[in-house]
Amino acid sequence: MKVILRSDIERLGKIGSVVNVAPGYARNFLIPKLLAYPANEGNLKRIEFEKRRAAQLAEHEVQEARKQADKLKDLSLTFQVKVGEEDQLYGSVAINDIADEAAKQGFEIDRRKIVLEEPIKQLGVYTVNVRLHPEVTAEIKVWVVKE
Repeated sequence: MKVILRSDIERLGKIGSVVNVAPGYARNFLIPKLLAYPANEGNLKRIEFEKRRAAQLAEHEVQEARKQADKLKDLSLTFQVKVGEEDQLYGSVAINDIADEAAKQGFEIDRRKIVLEEPIKQLGVYTVNVRLHPEVTAEIKVWVVKE
């Protein structure tokens, strides 16, 4: 049975591909899970419309991420922390702290989008990346100073 794929399926094909599959696989799995349409002229037009719509939505998401990145490029966060001997921090500055401080300054950043390999444990100025979209990354300055 020929079907048109609505999403990328590993070992089968990409969106919009017309593939030949077993009738039971198509009727019992692909079509009920909305992963494919039966291959006919009307569904070919439908999948082309869905592809154009998905491309428009993806472009809109990239534009929104770029706007947010422009706003974040001027963001500078300062953390006043207690330090011990040899300027060692008591604790650390982690992703949650960065997101909370940004929220206090009016910037809502999803914690999962902040890229920090390990918590900050020393005084200094750090550049922290925020992955807003797979194609868009913003950098914010984080200052860690003595209290």
